[in-house]
Amino acid sequence: MQYNFLSATVLLLLITDPLGNIPIFINALRGVAIERRRIVVLREVAIAFGILLFFMLAGDRFLRAMHLTDLSLRIGGGIVLFLIALRMIFPHPDGPMGGDSRGGEPLIVPLAIPALAGPSALATVMLLTSQAPGKMVEWIGALTVTMIVCAVVLILAEKIQQWLGERAVTAFERLMGLVLVAISVEMMLEGIRTFVHQL
Repeated sequence: MQYNFLSATVLLLLITDPLGNIPIFINALRGVAIERRRIVVLREVAIAFGILLFFMLAGDRFLRAMHLTDLSLRIGGGIVLFLIALRMIFPHPDGPMGGDSRGGEPLIVPLAIPALAGPSALATVMLLTSQAPGKMVEWIGALTVTMIVCAVVLILAEKIQQWLGERAVTAFERLMGLVLVAISVEMMLEGIRTFVHQL
């Protein structure tokens, strides 16, 4: 499965799931002053962007250092995506990534990691660069657009939830989960086909 700028952007948006993360962000920011919430959201999105960009640029070296192949990453990433997608389709009270019971202003956890830059997102950016390292500009562009969309959606989280209602947000999250299941299965099947051909 060959990705381009558009398909990579759609994939990253499905994985980071800004609409599905709305309840997580609203719950995590409940104890934060209203005037601080936008700053916190922008900070967490920037941290997630920095982490994903680092793995995008250094992912290949990381794989080599750990003696991993892009084949194992493809299959492992597909499994992680599949598990995340199942939690999107069959919601858990704490959301797809789990919850955090600590009060105060959140820093890095749980918003930047794992809500935005979770294992599936990290695996995906490394997979993109390992499949087509020559398209690095496209991948960085796709990641940038994804993080901008996430920032806008999450800044407007409370308004979006009011406009759409909780049921509409949940329904959209389940729809994205179904699409993500299909993508994860395709990733695993492609990895298995490649493995079989190498035997």
